[in-house]
Amino acid sequence: MPALPANISPEVVQVFLNYIYEFKKGVRQMVLFTAEKKYAEYAIRRLSSQKINYLIQPVGDGKINLFFGRRECINAIRLMVTRPLNKLTPEEDFILGAMLGYDICGQCRRYCVRKGQVAGDIVTT
Repeated sequence: MPALPANISPEVVQVFLNYIYEFKKGVRQMVLFTAEKKYAEYAIRRLSSQKINYLIQPVGDGKINLFFGRRECINAIRLMVTRPLNKLTPEEDFILGAMLGYDICGQCRRYCVRKGQVAGDIVTT
């Protein structure tokens, strides 16, 4: 691997490379990597060289959200994530979490909280 620019943290790059490894091995179908903007050029070069689909979303305060993965997933993200992630509806947030492979029960709890019902308020039969 070529030497990294001085302002790039090897630890952050290692996390990014691990995500690529997990994607290529089929552990993940899609990844969300949030980093400082200074990592964008390196990440784009790396993803492009490996022909991995990606989408960059500016976050503000000098950061980016970098989604990468299977073409179907990135196409869906292009349609769904048209505003900052904290502005997604509870339903969009749930779908995004499921697409990223987050714990589905955790996503269900998060959804209920975002809809204004805590898990203890839900009636079970």
